[in-house]
Order: sequence, then structure tokens, then C-alpha cells
Amino acid sequence: MKTLLRALGRRLLSLATRRKILRLTRWPPVGRVRFGNLRRLRPISRDWGGDRGRPIDRFYIERFLAQNGPDIQGRVLEIADNNYTRAFGGARVTQSDVLHVADQEPPVTIMGDLTAADHIATGSFDCVILTQTLQTIYDVGAAISTVERILKPRGVVLATVPGISKISRYDMDHWGYYWSFTSASARRLFAGVFPEANVQVEAYGNVLTSIAFLHGLAVEELKPHELEAKDPDFEMLITIRAVKAAGE
Repeated sequence: MKTLLRALGRRLLSLATRRKILRLTRWPPVGRVRFGNLRRLRPISRDWGGDRGRPIDRFYIERFLAQNGPDIQGRVLEIADNNYTRAFGGARVTQSDVLHVADQEPPVTIMGDLTAADHIATGSFDCVILTQTLQTIYDVGAAISTVERILKPRGVVLATVPGISKISRYDMDHWGYYWSFTSASARRLFAGVFPEANVQVEAYGNVLTSIAFLHGLAVEELKPHELEAKDPDFEMLITIRAVKAAGE
């Protein structure tokens, strides 16, 4: 029936009339969307929402780490600081190490680049926490290979990467900001190094959380069901859990 009506409309109505009807039947009507506080060329916050409350991406990151808390045990490596190691590993962690590419002040224990880290012994760590880091590394494949190498057999990497996101100006100016990811690219990258069956990838976000995150709004400004909703076409944050093979 719809096809018939559409064909009839094309025969009886001019193109201009058909376009006008189409605009009027959209909801909200074309040209009448209320942008409110979002109609601006600068974001509401440039601090990822941290100056307004809890950043939206951190809500998903911390949920992911909490769900995989038992993996954070033994000797753990984290990038830049060890806040998540302490928060989600607790007493299960026997040694906490921190890697930084340019800083060697505490709590940093290892200075180095994940793409060229021959000074880190193979099979050193039970867990690597790699949150929001890979987008700042041009040779992503080399970095993931290093992570796999320095893990012990059955060791776990818990990684997160940005999907829909603004650029981190600090990272861009200091060492570069190169990539945004999708669940497909993340899966392919990690499955190229770890056993494919040992790689779990999940995406979080929807159109509302993505818009809110780009504007620098905070978790407290969204409702629980809005944060929980997932739309596969709006991947705001991607999480990866990969386990090294047992016999390596």
C-alpha cells in the first residue's frame, strides 16, 4: 500500500510539493527542532564533563573494570597512574607498576613506549590495564603485540578505546592523538595478536550519550535508562578483554 501511494504521489504531485509534505510529516518538523543550550559552536565543557561531575566515558570504563575486577590481580601494569589498579584490584594486587612514555616521577615505575619496550621482560604481568591509551599511539599493532608479550600465560589485558569522542588536546600536543575506534576495528586488532576466542569486545553509547559527551556534560545530567541504552550505530566507548594463550 505504501509503495502504491508513493507511486501515486509521484504522478500527481510536483517535486516541490512532495518535499514540503515530507518535511511536514517529520517529527519534530524540519526547521523546528529545539536545540536549546546545545545550539552553540563551543562545547558546554572542554573538561570532558569533569568540572560538572563524573565524565560519561568514565561511567562505562569503571563499570567495565568493576565487572572484570577478578582479573586485576597479581602483578598489574597500568598506564600513567595506578588509580584503577588500586580501586578495582585491592588486596588481589601483589605488585603495582605504572608505565609512562615521558615521565618518571612516582607513581611511575617504568618509563617507556609500548611500541618499543624491549626493556620490559616477557611474561612479567598478570594483568595490564590499558584505558584510553591506544588512540595516542600511531603504531597500534606494535603496542598490542607488546602488551601480549609482557603478559604471563593466561594474563589479561583490560583495554578501553574511544569511539565517538572529542580530541584530547593535551595528548595531541604532547605525543599525538591518532585514532578513534569501532568495535570491529578493536576486535580485529586484538584478535590479530591474541587468540580470537579469547577476545571479548563490547561497545557502549547511544545518540544522546554521544551528544552529551561531546558537549562535556556529566553522568549526573543524564537519567539511568539513558546511560544504559545501547545503539550499535553510536559507539561512544569500546571495551576489550583479551586473554593470552595458556602455553606461551
